Amino acid sequence: MRRSLLLAAVGALAAAAAGGSVAGAAERPLALLQALDKVVARTSTLEAPLDVPIRFGTLRIVVRVCHEAPPEEPPENAAFLEIDEVDHEGRATRRYTGWMFSSTPGLAALEHPVYDIGVLACTESPPASETASSEKPAG
Repeated sequence: MRRSLLLAAVGALAAAAAGGSVAGAAERPLALLQALDKVVARTSTLEAPLDVPIRFGTLRIVVRVCHEAPPEEPPENAAFLEIDEVDHEGRATRRYTGWMFSSTPGLAALEHPVYDIGVLACTESPPASETASSEKPAG
């Protein structure tokens, strides 16, 4: 049952990305991401406004869409991300393009030897606690 619900959510969100809309889902202007540097075992919470590149270590992350499920549905946040790795010469190599889901981070994960990125929430504004922002690169 959970798998069929997840597949339905993926289909609905893919339709939204293609220009449709997700019934009841709310698009939010800010994605909260959890980033892990596996080398130093440090996690950071990143604030990622839509269509604004943010940095984490050698990664450049752009969130294109961020949807939050309506309150009457099971908790779910889904974001469409583009993640590039930028080398010391400024060349970017695409490492990930696709949807990530807060409830099932392993379903569509970034495969990288040093970094992990996951979606925590889609929101209207940053939480009151201190987090890393797009103006201050983390890592």
